[in-house]
Amino acid sequence: MPAKSKSQQKAAGAALAAKRGEKKKSELKGASKSMVDSMSEKELQDMASTKRKGKPEHASKS
Repeated sequence: MPAKSKSQQKAAGAALAAKRGEKKKSELKGASKSMVDSMSEKELQDMASTKRKGKPEHASKS
């Protein structure tokens, strides 16, 4: 599942780093905190590897 915005892609990258043990879970904030527990490493990898070009900074709420 590709990221819909730059901020979602960044959050997935932070959660992936925590899942791999490269970052402490206690350092996570916001969406990445819940992503690390609710998503598999493969899902996080897919979302984090999304290209940023053409993506909005934040996804629309509608």
